[in-house]
Amino acid sequence: MATDTAVEVKNEDSARGFAFALAAYMLWGFLPFYMKAVAHIPPTEVIAHRILWSIPIAGGVLLILRRTDDLKLAIRNPRMLGMAAVTALLISINWGIYVWAIGAGRALDTALGYFINPLFSIFLGAVLLKEKLAPAQKVAITLAAIAVAVLTYDAGGLPWVALGLTFSWGFYAFFRKTLPIGPNQGFLLEVLLLSVPALGYIAYLGATGHGHFFATGAADALLLLGTGLVTAVPLLFYANGAKLLRLSTIGIMQYLPPTMIFLIAVFVFKEPFGAAKMIAFPLIWLALGIFVWPMLRQYRKQ
Repeated sequence: MATDTAVEVKNEDSARGFAFALAAYMLWGFLPFYMKAVAHIPPTEVIAHRILWSIPIAGGVLLILRRTDDLKLAIRNPRMLGMAAVTALLISINWGIYVWAIGAGRALDTALGYFINPLFSIFLGAVLLKEKLAPAQKVAITLAAIAVAVLTYDAGGLPWVALGLTFSWGFYAFFRKTLPIGPNQGFLLEVLLLSVPALGYIAYLGATGHGHFFATGAADALLLLGTGLVTAVPLLFYANGAKLLRLSTIGIMQYLPPTMIFLIAVFVFKEPFGAAKMIAFPLIWLALGIFVWPMLRQYRKQ
């Protein structure tokens, strides 16, 4: 997988990498508060501004680091542009579901989706890459499937928010690994591709009088401008932190954001935590425990 530089990255943890990753995960964990603040704005408009205002931040980082050459090559490569278009579509779907769910009072469902995601990634590897599953991984995936079945039975339909986030992020991560470009350049390429429809949509809202950017006050304008910061900054922190940490460390740390979202949803947003969720969440946590335990043992041994 390509990185920002040609220097070989050592498979060991560093304090700098941990600080980057922790900052990213903490920002993602507190993101529901920001999304609640923009809940009165339609999710499609929020997503359009997330895309548009991420560009100057991501672009500024590349200019400062002087790593724009890969991006120029990618823009001239039709195959790479096609691959980036797929990942851009998937990440925009993920953002859309997340923004809508937080505003609709379904933060618990988003936490569930991100708890399930690592197990879905293992499942994808087994199905698409023919990776062999360990017995513990099979048990973990089975428990996650039971949890989804419990929620489906209780709701009378699939928990589409959780599954939508799981599938969109799982496939995004899968296809993103095949994009031969560094993480910072890849993110900027994705938002550049998405900027065309985003800018057109924002212009349409402004022309028809349905937009919120400076049309409903400075507060809304600042909130929409800030969506670029809350989108690009944690992603860039994560992209750079992941290069300086072992995969096992990243694997353990990734459960911090959904844990924070779960606690915020229950204790701050006061979302209902019914019987079905009381069964499903412990099943997911048990599945994750079975999945993470070998990683923890290996981590301690190293």
